[in-house]
Formats: sequence, structure tokens, C-alpha cells
Amino acid sequence: MTNMSEINTTRQQRFPIGASITHAALAADPYPVYARLRAAEPVSFVPAHNIYFVTRYDLCRDVLVDDETFNVGFERSPVLDILGPHMMSTEGLVARAYKHAHRRPFMPAAIRATLEPKILVEANRLTAGFADLDAVELRSAFAGRLPVLVMLDLFGLPREDEAAFRRWYDDFEQALANTVWDEPVRQRGKVAVASFHTHMQSAIDRHRTSPSRGTLLSELVHAPEAERLTDAEIRHNAAIVFFGGIATVEALILNTVYALSAHPNTLDKVRGSKEALPAAIDETIRWLGPVQTAHRCVTRDTELAGVPLARGDVVAAVLGAANHDPDVFPNPERFDPARNGERHLGFAIGPHLCLGMHLARAEGRLAIEALLARWPRCHMDPARPAVPHGAEFRQPKSLWLIRE
Repeated sequence: MTNMSEINTTRQQRFPIGASITHAALAADPYPVYARLRAAEPVSFVPAHNIYFVTRYDLCRDVLVDDETFNVGFERSPVLDILGPHMMSTEGLVARAYKHAHRRPFMPAAIRATLEPKILVEANRLTAGFADLDAVELRSAFAGRLPVLVMLDLFGLPREDEAAFRRWYDDFEQALANTVWDEPVRQRGKVAVASFHTHMQSAIDRHRTSPSRGTLLSELVHAPEAERLTDAEIRHNAAIVFFGGIATVEALILNTVYALSAHPNTLDKVRGSKEALPAAIDETIRWLGPVQTAHRCVTRDTELAGVPLARGDVVAAVLGAANHDPDVFPNPERFDPARNGERHLGFAIGPHLCLGMHLARAEGRLAIEALLARWPRCHMDPARPAVPHGAEFRQPKSLWLIRE
């Protein structure tokens, strides 16, 4: 019988590029790595992560839309391991029921009518806090705070919870990006999730006796009996909604500011016309995506681009690689908001298309508008350069802005 050592040796011989990839290289600058894989090994086993990387646009799309062959609920999924069962770690009727229960406030009409005015008020309040400064670290002062406050308002939780949720989110992020399964990182994530659940259960109990009209948590708690989720289901899904609502938006704000600052002509267009901003945001998602991969487990023996995959194998549809596929996006390394950026896979596709994608776009747009209204001539500080980083979730860890 073939042992694991022989299997790994065979994989390394068949996928020499995948075998050479390190986590550090992906975290530092993944796009040259993706290009090498896409050209020679579009489906490649990467021992550093113990999974298959899928890097071609068409193949990533095939994986994401085929939830019968590639699904999300599997033992080696950090998303399931840390956050438990929820809309992004279950399949079929269960996942659809979870999404349906949360869908209303994330629809475009509801966002425009209810959330956009609140986002703009919050963004203006935060930017007013550094109106008299000459320099500001954008993540800590703005990009890392706005999405937390928006999520608290959406769920009907008090502003005073901001610091706790920010602390839990930071541990969530590290644990969900922990594809190398570092045990201390995993345990910190689990401790943070346990604290989150305790806090959310108290909030559920409050909303059960004292509903807060128009808030998502009250809607969930007081849903018709036939549609009502259990308290545990509400807590588990709240964890992934909070995480997505914070992680994606924080990175989107920072990455868009980074991209615009690195491309002054585009920044000038955005300064001159708000109408230019949505295309710049979508191109940012393609060019410097906040989320780089979507993991799936193979449910039955299959083949992808000539590579046999066995039941139980784990594949990563590498969204960042798909979004730089030159067969779909000519000159992919060029930041070009004029291209048809809506074809990108930054929010995935198929059954697990991101629930919050419309909110993320709206929140990113309103955040940048508020920032430029407060500091119309701001740009990145060349003395403190921002550096995007991360193999799983990618953004500058700090971004200093100065104003002219």
C-alpha cells in the first residue's frame, strides 16, 4: 500500500513549482507566484499549505459553482474549525436558510434606504476626529473602526462594544488565516469566539424581551416560528457576518486608498468626480483583493485540468490569481478602473457568493468620499510607506496619510 511519504514525493515531482512555494513568499507578494503556477501548474499541490492551489480563472469559477463536487464543510477548514457551522461552512438547504434569514438588510434597496445614511454620519464623525491633524494612521483612526461601528448598528448593539469586538475580530482574523495550523493562533481564535458567543447570547436575551425595531438581531430573534433560527445558529452566523463585515470593508478602504495613492491620475479623477469611485473600488478588489482564497473539499473522486483529485482532498480557489488571469484581464498587473472589473471573483461566485458584497461596496465608497471631503489633497506618507501583506487576507497593516 502506498504510504503518505510516497504520495508526497510523487506530488513534489509532479508539481515542482507548488513544492517550492513558501507561506512567506505568498504573504509578501503572491502575484508573481500565482503567475508561475497559472502558466505551468494551474492545479498544483502546495505542501506549505497541504492543499491544491487552483489559479486559472475558468478553473476557479468551476470549483466555486460546483457545490456537489467541491463543498465548504470539511474538517480541515479553519472557517468551520474556528467559527463552527454557519452560512459559509454549510451547504444546500441549511446554508440557504441561514442566508435567507439574514438577506433583507444586505439587499441594495435596504442598504440605500437604511444603512447608507448611517454609514455617512459615522464616516463623517470619524474623519472629524482628525480634521485638524497633518498626518493620520488610517487603519487605527478610520478604516478599522468604521466597519465595526456599522456592524454594531446593524445588529442593534451599543457603541460601547467597539473595543471588545475589535479585539475579538483581530483574533478571528489570525485564526481564519491560519492555514498552516499554528496551534497557539488557533487557540486564541477559539477563546475569542467563546467570548463572542457569551456576549451575543446576552444580547439575544435582551432583544427577546426588549426588541429594537429595525435591527438585524431583533429580526432574527422575533422571526416567524417556521423561519426562526436557534440561538446557537444566530450566534454562529453572527460571527461570520461580523467577520466578513469588518474584514472585507477594512481591507477595501485601505487597499483602495493605497491603489489611488499609487496611481495619482486615477486619484485626480476620483477627486474630480464621485462617479469615478465605484469603478476604482471594483478594480481595487480585482487588483489587490482583500480575500485571496476560497477553500473547498473534494466530495468525490474527480479531475481538474488533468489533475486527479481524490475525495477528501482540499483545494483553494485562489481568487487573487483568478483576478490576475491575463486571458480574462489583459495586462492584469496594471491598475485600470476603465476595464470591465465586475467580472472579478473578489466576492466569489456560486452558492457562496458573498452576502455582504453590496454593503462592502457602499461602505467603501462612502468611506472614501468622506475621507476626500475632509482631506481633499491627502496622499500616502512616503516616509512611512504602506506595504500590503498577507497570504489569505491582504492589506497594509498600517497606512499613514498626510495632507498637503
